[in-house]
Amino acid sequence: MHKYKTLALLSLSVAALFACDKNGVQGITDPASGARVKFFNFGVTAPGVNFYANAVKMTAISATACQPPNDTTTVCRTTGNESTTGVVYPAAGNGALYVETPPGQVTLSGKIAATVDKDLAIANVAATLEDGKFYSYYISGIYDATAKKVDAFVVEDPVPPPTNDFSQAYVRLVNASSNSQPMTLFAKSTLTGNEVAIGTIVAYKAAGAFVAVPAGVYDLSTRTSGSTTNVATLAAASFVGGHVYTVAVRGDAVSTVTANKPALSNNANR
Repeated sequence: MHKYKTLALLSLSVAALFACDKNGVQGITDPASGARVKFFNFGVTAPGVNFYANAVKMTAISATACQPPNDTTTVCRTTGNESTTGVVYPAAGNGALYVETPPGQVTLSGKIAATVDKDLAIANVAATLEDGKFYSYYISGIYDATAKKVDAFVVEDPVPPPTNDFSQAYVRLVNASSNSQPMTLFAKSTLTGNEVAIGTIVAYKAAGAFVAVPAGVYDLSTRTSGSTTNVATLAAASFVGGHVYTVAVRGDAVSTVTANKPALSNNANR
């Protein structure tokens, strides 16, 4: 039997610690034991979820009931007191940090965190995870409230090895917008005004290659092939030299609701 290092109590404490750190950078230079997975809820109108690998909970958010002075109670000192909010759109589990997962055939799931339909799986992906490799699991597309299902996929994160060159960062695009056309990521320097394409066109459920980009602050946008119209934008994204970033596009390409329209998220892989 495989042993998961991230158990429920650890998941709760880690999630609470990093819940407000949207741009936390995780050190991943040490040899990995098992596979490592990031979890994202990018399902438009999807409920808040907890993430699982097979039957083991990998992410959860601690309820305020376990804050002082109640943190001395038995439940807070053992299993923890879990929030029914879960990881909501468009957030990441465990502050977008990697969670150690045993390698092999695994079913990754997002399960409803609320009291109603508690632990109902709304998204499942069977994946073969290799020892020492890094992955990201995305709940994606648009939630079907009748069927209580939403799409999901897994991509490998082939993070470039560390270098002593801190003049550049590495960046890629992941497409998690199910009804959009394939698109390319563009980065416009806020210092020089120069704009460059980062990689090539990326279809839904795919990831582009990591591309070296001069360290700096950029206004980001995505466009479909041959178009000058931006699909999604993100202003003043920082790419720190020596670090690695995934920019993901999410949202409903035909929605008129501002919160559901296509948007970009920038998260550090290292």
